[in-house]
Amino acid sequence: MPPFACLVAATLLSQAPLTARDVVERIKQHIGVPWTEPTVDTFKDGDAATPVTGIAVTMMATFDVLRRASARGANLVITHEPTFYDHFDKLDVLEAEHDSVTRAKRAFIRDHRMVVVRMHDHWHRRRPEPMAVNLARVLGWDGYQRPDSEWLYRIPETTLAELAATIRRRLPAPTLRVVGDSGLVVTKIGLSPGAAGFDTHRKLLQQDAVEVLVIGEAREWETVEYAADAVTAGRKKALIILGHIPSEQDGMAEFARWLGTFVKEVPVTFVPAADPFWAPR
Repeated sequence: MPPFACLVAATLLSQAPLTARDVVERIKQHIGVPWTEPTVDTFKDGDAATPVTGIAVTMMATFDVLRRASARGANLVITHEPTFYDHFDKLDVLEAEHDSVTRAKRAFIRDHRMVVVRMHDHWHRRRPEPMAVNLARVLGWDGYQRPDSEWLYRIPETTLAELAATIRRRLPAPTLRVVGDSGLVVTKIGLSPGAAGFDTHRKLLQQDAVEVLVIGEAREWETVEYAADAVTAGRKKALIILGHIPSEQDGMAEFARWLGTFVKEVPVTFVPAADPFWAPR
């Protein structure tokens, strides 16, 4: 190709619109861990070839988040958690049953030419692990992390009640729940944001380095029952349940900041997902 033609081709390429697929490819290049399959980090709805007008990063692509993202001019939504109520975003049963909620949500995505992609597995694999580190930062525990683990912290002495009240203020987590003696004096904290599962929770609670386990969510007949039984058995243990969204929200705010360091063509914003729970007064 003649030099002039090469220059024209390069210019046209540089002016090509940034697509959702382009953004995902850049994420793969910058994520810092090997990209592996299978993974849930895939496109969930919309056309990957869609030109991007703006990017909204969120903890969970709820219908409310989609509406707020669209209102900001963002048509690519990067979510940490599922969009369609299942870890693998399975749509076959929902669509076979003509589920009205799913239909309304997908219609909004289609009508507003939006694209939804999930970033979960590979973000969790980064070190230090972004969810735990950023939760600890917001809680003011940066300086208390144990050198041997990003999940363990040793904080100044406090009671379980005071600890829970402080956490609720700082996140905020208005419907936070606690298992254990409110007057228990504690210093040793284990963090497990999100829904790590009973096996992970049990192994953390078994450690002498953990008096209070702070988690996102759990089945009540697994981790919650286990923690309650540990208390009854006389062990110095307690459990604080933040809610899934409050426990990982700040980790995705960090994702938005990180993404903005190498995607400059369009605005990158963080759209927090609202905690859906409320407690009567």
